[in-house]
Amino acid sequence: MELIERRLDGIDAYVAYFSARPLPVLKHTVRELEQLRGEEDSISARRLAAVVLGDPLMAMRVITFLEERRRQSQNHDITTIDRAIMMMGVSPFFQAFSDLPVVEDQLAGHPRALLGLLKVINRARRAAHFARDWAIVRHDLDVEEITLGALLREAAEILFWSFAPALALETQAAQRADPSLRSALAQKSVFGCSAVDIQQRLIRTWRLPELLLNLIDESHADNPRVRNIVLAGALARHSERGWDNPALPEDFEEVCRLLHIGIEPLLKRLGVPQESATRYLPDPDSSEPPVIPTGNS
Repeated sequence: MELIERRLDGIDAYVAYFSARPLPVLKHTVRELEQLRGEEDSISARRLAAVVLGDPLMAMRVITFLEERRRQSQNHDITTIDRAIMMMGVSPFFQAFSDLPVVEDQLAGHPRALLGLLKVINRARRAAHFARDWAIVRHDLDVEEITLGALLREAAEILFWSFAPALALETQAAQRADPSLRSALAQKSVFGCSAVDIQQRLIRTWRLPELLLNLIDESHADNPRVRNIVLAGALARHSERGWDNPALPEDFEEVCRLLHIGIEPLLKRLGVPQESATRYLPDPDSSEPPVIPTGNS
């Protein structure tokens, strides 16, 4: 497949490029689906959905596939993977998603970019895990919508790594050279536009559910559901190298406020090791709050 080697001419050009090519998926996803195919007569939509939600690329394929074949009589959006599979049926699902292109093959000549892609995918999974857990704590009306929204929040960056590996590596190098450089600015300098700009246009072009666009739109951050996803993404990014990032105290404070819980139960829910958690907990022998490093990421 011809990959993007140099900057394209604006958002519309990127959207046209991504729209004209099949989305690859992880090799692990293909293997799991092949194993489950033998249980086609007894497999549940929920179990299949769990496989799909382990791979943001596969999740994008399922949602876009359903929208492309949406019946005119269907007047409501499908906003979760399990409902999408139930709408299709298990056997049609396996028929539709056979012989899938594999992203590891697509990036075989770009091993460093493949590592970058896997890092972003792992961060998306982590964000989805956080968002799902917090949605349960908040008694959200639809936990699965929150999970999918968090998983797809960085979909366009995943597409950058999958289809424009050289440019994605150039963006990464710019941020490593200047740690204060924000992702959106680095992307604009290399791609000519940010991943967020492209993602919003893609969602509209692919006619994805409006709810998904709203859930990943930070301009709606006053909405607790959006806040849930935004904070999950921030925490996943700031904790991917450990629990000592200077941006974490602010993340913890915001999540505590969202969930109406204290810092100690939050750290336990997050599985923060005790040796790292102590820096964020008040000293039991002092009335003073803990001294926590501050800063921005």
